[in-house]
Amino acid sequence: MATKTLIVDYSWSGTTAKLAAALQHVTGGDRVDLTVAAETFPNDMYATSDVANQQLTTQQLPALTNALPDVNAYDVLLVGGPVWSAKVSTPVRSFLQQLTNFQGTVAPFYTDAGTPGGYEDDFASLVTTATVVPGIGLTAGELRDAEQQLTSWWQNLIK
Repeated sequence: MATKTLIVDYSWSGTTAKLAAALQHVTGGDRVDLTVAAETFPNDMYATSDVANQQLTTQQLPALTNALPDVNAYDVLLVGGPVWSAKVSTPVRSFLQQLTNFQGTVAPFYTDAGTPGGYEDDFASLVTTATVVPGIGLTAGELRDAEQQLTSWWQNLIK
């Protein structure tokens, strides 16, 4: 039986979107990009970090502006986003809060500048009903030659 897979990603700069597209090629899964209102984050990454930290402090996560499919129609969710201050980006957090009834497997994928810190632990703490498995993180420079690495990760994930 084939594994029905949904790839869900938020990409602030476009790097995570490239990783999500590569994962879609490897897995054959469906894909949806998470979106927030255009004025939610500035174009400067340091200013964006400040906004995200404020959102975390106040627990005022950004609203997602696009329709999402029924995640319960899938066996595996691959959920991706950028690493922000060693944490899950706030748009991805908004999505993960909606997984209250999902019983399948969830795996993080993420892009970072070489220092993911405790990203995967933070991610796992946000998913309460599903099985979280080890994810994969890449830098922008690693994306060009990532297909074999992604294929190997995916094959291990669905064993």
